[in-house]
Amino acid sequence: MYFDEARKLGALIGSARHTLVNGGANVGLMEAVTVAAAQAGAKTIGIIPERFIKRSLASGNSHEVISTIDMQERKAKMREISDAFIALPGGFGTLEEILEVLTLRQLSYHSKPVVFINTNNFYQHLFRQFEISFDEKFAKEVYRSLYFVAADAVQAMKYISEFKPVELDSKWFVVPNK
Repeated sequence: MYFDEARKLGALIGSARHTLVNGGANVGLMEAVTVAAAQAGAKTIGIIPERFIKRSLASGNSHEVISTIDMQERKAKMREISDAFIALPGGFGTLEEILEVLTLRQLSYHSKPVVFINTNNFYQHLFRQFEISFDEKFAKEVYRSLYFVAADAVQAMKYISEFKPVELDSKWFVVPNK
């Protein structure tokens, strides 16, 4: 089901003639979305650290491969050239990358859409942790608008096509006097 959803996302990206920017690896959902996007007419750009290229992990299905020195440079380049961020289910790297993008949105470094595709309720525990952060006042209520939870690729792409950024205040929580 995860690969099916990745392929659906790729097909939607391609049929809309968008460009797919991703981590450029030839494994997992990343490769599935790349293949589907390219087959459906998208330009595909893989951004991958040199270390992974040397380990033969670069996708041969990316129209363009951008090599970076390390993961930090990779993520910065992906943020620079992307218009939106979508997280399919994934491992630690996926979590780290989407949470960094979400944090940077919170801090107003960008105002691009951030979407989780919640296939098979994959992110349910992460969203529960978010709720604890809201409940315990570690996150402001307005931060709920920083991300969107999509049930599937169709809903994710619809959200992105209709996206209007929310203006955030630049104030932190009021800190009580000591």
